[in-house]
Amino acid sequence: MTVYLVGAGPGDPGLLTRRGAELLARADVVIHDRLSAAELLDLAPDGAERIDVGKAPGRHRLSQDEINQLLVERGRSGVEVVRLKGGDPFVFARGSEEAASLDAAGVPYEVVPGITSALAVPAYGGIPVTQRFSSTSFTVVTGHEDPASGDGTVDWDAVANTGGTLVILMGVGRWEAIADRLLAAGRDPETPAAAVRWGTRPEQHTVRATIATLADHDLASPSVIVVGAVAAERFDWFERRPLFGRSVVVTRSRPQASGLAERLRGLGARVVEAPTIEPTDPTDGGAAIRDAIARIGTFDWLVLTSPTGVARTFALVPDARALAGVQVAAVGTGTAAALRDHRVVADLVPERFVAEGLLDVFPPPPVGGGRVLISVAEGARPVLADGLRAAGWDVEIAAPYRTAAVSLDAATAAAVASADAVTFTSSSTVTNLVDAVGAGGVPPVVVSIGPITSATAEGLDLAVTAEADPHTIDGLVDALCAALAPGTLPEDR
Repeated sequence: MTVYLVGAGPGDPGLLTRRGAELLARADVVIHDRLSAAELLDLAPDGAERIDVGKAPGRHRLSQDEINQLLVERGRSGVEVVRLKGGDPFVFARGSEEAASLDAAGVPYEVVPGITSALAVPAYGGIPVTQRFSSTSFTVVTGHEDPASGDGTVDWDAVANTGGTLVILMGVGRWEAIADRLLAAGRDPETPAAAVRWGTRPEQHTVRATIATLADHDLASPSVIVVGAVAAERFDWFERRPLFGRSVVVTRSRPQASGLAERLRGLGARVVEAPTIEPTDPTDGGAAIRDAIARIGTFDWLVLTSPTGVARTFALVPDARALAGVQVAAVGTGTAAALRDHRVVADLVPERFVAEGLLDVFPPPPVGGGRVLISVAEGARPVLADGLRAAGWDVEIAAPYRTAAVSLDAATAAAVASADAVTFTSSSTVTNLVDAVGAGGVPPVVVSIGPITSATAEGLDLAVTAEADPHTIDGLVDALCAALAPGTLPEDR
């Protein structure tokens, strides 16, 4: 087996390379540092061992020698090992030392480059490291050297006089001394300087000043410092995104959460994934839905109310031709899209994505009566079945799944309580989150996907800030952006 030294990039999980993602997906062991985005660890299989060896100022879980030995031991054990390192393994990192240890021990290894923070962080901070008309070169230098090197190995006089842009990694702790060296070497005190902290992440914060004044600001690690004319530029595309700096709780089940979470991250949000439900087998083990699908040709209509219901129902359909003569109704565009994944186009999708909306447009039964199979989560509201029966249909209900509550660990509950907003996509997500953290632990901005979910929230003493219109994930995202627009929260005013 092989040990893979994988660059995780500077923080934004979307900047992980395709090769890195492929290796994480099959890893048996992931040995990671503190700068790796937590979301990246979710790419590894559920059963993979995750070992945090992160270093922070004044705190090392393991020494570098211990990390090297750990890599050798795991590499020799016959498992796939991913060493996930922030940025690029060979850019001001210990990747070369780890590679040397593996090489000396005869353990196969591969280096997977990552996007270095030296380039990505300034870009996310709106700072180009070069410009054709002002800065035609850049120099990358470490501000954090081996203490054993005495006065240091960086020739700051030479660095100061290279011209162009200076990018300093890990230099916050020594910035005052670095600035003094640059000024002593002849750099103009008014030269623009900027520090971008937690670059590429929703927590990103950019400070712009000059060499002489940057130290007057509250600087903290991890930051990338940029010195040069380009540091005054403000191409703030990242920090202008509509949800930048906001933290949003996603309560959907984990298989469904990823799409919504990615949308929100793309809009700049820090996403707290707190799945409060997960689909599981119904209490009858699926006997009713299996029996109903075996007789699917005896029904006039098949009604589906969720993407999960579609997936679990069609897992039992041996051939789409079994639906010949059966019309299909879907509550919601998400359900209809899930049907299309199975090459089935819904015959009926109501404009209002609730049971009542389907009842409004459902046709009357044919002369002599007709039969409807409703594939719906166990314990769902009886409104649809009752309404169709009242209209004269012979209705059979079969549950392909039920939703089970998922408990939250203390760290997730704390992250939920400190978030700016929460999104609810069903009544069960509301009920289970309130059960887990209490109404007082729910974020102040509550955004619901529709009226049924809103009613559940209000019944649990939550004030619903906004409701999606239409009642879709797109509508939910739009409602959330409006609710969290600049100036809407007390701290914005």
